[in-house]
Amino acid sequence: MFEELSGVLIGVLFAAMVIVIRLKASKHPTNAKKLLLPPVFMATGFLMFLYPGTWLPAWEGLLAFLTGMVFSLLLIRTSKFERTGDAVYLKRSKAFALILVSLLVIRTLMKMALQQAVSLPQTGSFFFILAFGMILPWRLSMYRQYRKLLRG
Repeated sequence: MFEELSGVLIGVLFAAMVIVIRLKASKHPTNAKKLLLPPVFMATGFLMFLYPGTWLPAWEGLLAFLTGMVFSLLLIRTSKFERTGDAVYLKRSKAFALILVSLLVIRTLMKMALQQAVSLPQTGSFFFILAFGMILPWRLSMYRQYRKLLRG
């Protein structure tokens, strides 16, 4: 019980940090690096699969990635840019915080159900792949929007 509660609290903390970082980011201009580097850095997490205990059946990995892609649609819809002079800024979205909290609740419920059926390392693998499936399309979409706005 303590592990589940601590996991939820850590998730809430991370969601709050993402919301704060996102709100601060909207005050500063963005660039291609800021949009594309997070998935590149996150990809290093795939090194966890060097440990056999984290391995999942291919269909579960694909399901996790596709679930992440579905979740990314909400983030894509709330991520818009505006151009001010030569600079491009991310517009604040009131729905973004609500979407992040909703995704956290869904993810927590999924985690509680999934950890009953698979090991903790496999649960971590599933949710890492889900998160990567969410951040990759979201950031690529943001990059496309950014480039389109720069071209005018």
